[in-house]
Amino acid sequence: MKSLVTGGARSGKSSFAERLCMSRAKEATYVATAQAFDVEMELRIAEHRRQREQTSFAWKTIEEPLQLPELLHRNGHSSDESPPPALLVDCLTLWLSNLVLANEEMAEQTARAGITALEEAVRSYSGPLILVTNEVGNGIVPEYKLGRLYRDLSGVMNQRMAAVCDEVFLVTAGIPVELKRLEYKW
Repeated sequence: MKSLVTGGARSGKSSFAERLCMSRAKEATYVATAQAFDVEMELRIAEHRRQREQTSFAWKTIEEPLQLPELLHRNGHSSDESPPPALLVDCLTLWLSNLVLANEEMAEQTARAGITALEEAVRSYSGPLILVTNEVGNGIVPEYKLGRLYRDLSGVMNQRMAAVCDEVFLVTAGIPVELKRLEYKW
């Protein structure tokens, strides 16, 4: 089962994704894409880590800010002895931001190639997979070109991930709603 969890900032999406993962697996790998470039981000990461440690769930944490598709390919293929682990990736929009900022001169090409590689990796992952992302396009239009590019690429990435996932949850005010069941059928 592949699940996408989306929503706005502080909507409750990460907490919901963690609870969803814990309800579906006995243990899981938490793939963190955030990079701590300042004290505030260090505190956010520490708080997320503390919240996971307070549960009785067996989380293994991997920090992977850039090579997410490669990680999914390495970990996502079943063998007779050991099925792939349940993975929770938090979050795709931070991963995309990392790609865009790693090579600003080639940001669009790098990000589009990364999104395509991620789509392929998600499609081929054979274990339980939960992806967390942000809805960044619901606010004001960013003032700068790179910000507008990031907003647009986030929307493209979210659409492509939603297409390859079995279920898509929108979390607003801490309330998750499964969207694919509500999808309009043409």
